[in-house]
Amino acid sequence: MDIPVKNIFDLQSEIIRLEKMKQVQEMDLKQRFSSPSAIFSSLKSIFPKSPEGEAGSAGIGSFLSPDILSLVSRFVLPFALNKTIFKRSGFIVKTLVGLASQKASSYISEDSVTSVWGRVKSLFGKKPKTAVKASTVKEPEVKPLIRPI
Repeated sequence: MDIPVKNIFDLQSEIIRLEKMKQVQEMDLKQRFSSPSAIFSSLKSIFPKSPEGEAGSAGIGSFLSPDILSLVSRFVLPFALNKTIFKRSGFIVKTLVGLASQKASSYISEDSVTSVWGRVKSLFGKKPKTAVKASTVKEPEVKPLIRPI
């Protein structure tokens, strides 16, 4: 609250009010971190919870239980980009690339990789052969290798 301080009494009352607020906040923090389980639940509340419909969502935050591919891509993607494409870039560019690639790695999952792999595989896969009519196929002429004398 922004109370205008006009004299010494207003200043002293504002100091007393702020000290009381500080004591209340200290007591709340002591209560919140009173036991190890309270500390763990406080840390767990920082991370968002995964949807209830997914497998393995037994109350663990989505940050603590991602699939292995997204976890690896979170670290490998920025490293690979900074070592190859942005090799001679400055600190700021590398930091921005790291932040952007970590954000993009949240879209990478096992499902997305398998669907992309299936599309690529179908492009290079065997195509079914079409039947060719016998009348359109010409038989090659066979020439003898040795000439008769």
